[in-house]
Amino acid sequence: MADITRRLGLRHLRGAPTAHIRHHRSGKLVHDGPGLSFWFRSLTAALSEVPVDDRELAMTFHARTVDFQDVTVQATVTYRISDPAVAAARLDFSIDPDTGIWRGAPLEQLGTLLTETAQQHALDVLARTSLAAALVDGVASVRERVAAGLAAEPRLPATGLEIVAVRVVALRPEPEVERALRTPAREQIQQEADRATYERRAVAVERERTIAENELASRIELARREEQLVEQRGTNTRREAEEGAAADKVRAEAEATRTVRLAEAEAAKQVRLSEAEAQRTERLAEAEATRTVRLARAEAEAAREVGEARAAAQAAWLRVHADVDVSTLHALTGSRLAENLPHIDSVTVSPDVLTGLLAKLGARE
Repeated sequence: MADITRRLGLRHLRGAPTAHIRHHRSGKLVHDGPGLSFWFRSLTAALSEVPVDDRELAMTFHARTVDFQDVTVQATVTYRISDPAVAAARLDFSIDPDTGIWRGAPLEQLGTLLTETAQQHALDVLARTSLAAALVDGVASVRERVAAGLAAEPRLPATGLEIVAVRVVALRPEPEVERALRTPAREQIQQEADRATYERRAVAVERERTIAENELASRIELARREEQLVEQRGTNTRREAEEGAAADKVRAEAEATRTVRLAEAEAAKQVRLSEAEAQRTERLAEAEATRTVRLARAEAEAAREVGEARAAAQAAWLRVHADVDVSTLHALTGSRLAENLPHIDSVTVSPDVLTGLLAKLGARE
């Protein structure tokens, strides 16, 4: 779309490099070319904008094969307008001088023309082709026929069009037919997969059998070696028992000899100890007897001397008391008695006791 701006009652158009602009004024061609930029008056100008870039036209249509099966064709046609003057003369590419928008729908007209022309040639090819052949080689044959048909179509050059390329994207039958056609292939693939699975299982079973045989052989060899090991252990155990018995016999004999020697030495020692103990006991008995006699004599002598001393002291005491009068003896007796009496802190005298004492004192007077 051209870019049109307003300035003081005039219009300025700036076109794109891919757009061919044709400017007529009063029936005369004033400007003609791509990417133009110029001033014009809207009341006297007739403008056309023809795109000259490559354009893609996607189309989808249905066709029927020779065996009456519906197929869907998806194709893309690349075209461009090689002669903008012819295209502007055959189709309405005029634009509004104020907005720059096409007044008609020229590209839709070109699309309809190309779609119907391509569809006509594709239907012509598919109508003489079976479904199986169409699915196998239909894409190439349809593409070639459509490209040749568009190239030979006289209306396209007369409209200023040039076909750049034709591509057929897909050619598909109806979903039910497509599923039916896929079934044998799927079955064959499934059979191949099952065969591969069975072969893999067979290989796995064979490997498992080989592994089991190897394990069995290993177990047999292990059992044989264990048997040899048991026999060797029995032989070793028997040898150890024999050697142990011989060693025990030697040790028993040595122990018996040592025990006899120890018993003899112990007996001799006991005899020596008994003799020494008897001698020591005899000496101790003699010493004890001597000490006992000496102690008895000393005790007797001490007892005699103590008796004599006590007798002398008693005689002296009697002699002293014999010379003392009776009152002095009474006083000494009272003092001795007072020394042996318990300590008295206080004495409580009742009236009865005091009355009795006073009565006794009065009676004595």
